[in-house]
Amino acid sequence: QVQLVESGGGLVQAGGSLRLSCRASGLAFSTYSVGWFRQAPGKDREFVAAIMRTGSIATIADSVKGRFTISRDDAKNTVYLQMSSLKPEDTAVYYCAANTYWGIRREGDEYAYWGQGTQVTVSS
Repeated sequence: QVQLVESGGGLVQAGGSLRLSCRASGLAFSTYSVGWFRQAPGKDREFVAAIMRTGSIATIADSVKGRFTISRDDAKNTVYLQMSSLKPEDTAVYYCAANTYWGIRREGDEYAYWGQGTQVTVSS
């Protein structure tokens, strides 16, 4: 059974930092590319970042570029999203997702497995 479990969310003041983790089980993690998405209340799901199975290529959405970074540790079956200089508009539920495609995918429909999400709230 494939599981993706996010952790690390919480309440933080504007300008602060958080590191989200996405730990996978039940799959050959090193063969999967992983993406982070977020969804704020009343808004569509938004692509945030993704990292390829080899970790050699990573993509960050323009809305968070320069503030967020993505990395992976295949020995721990975990992908991280480091978020810095957080803004109130970063408030959302953050989800990680996995797929077996080669290359970076920005569309949620292209991901086969999803976590349950972790809430990030940034106060002004």
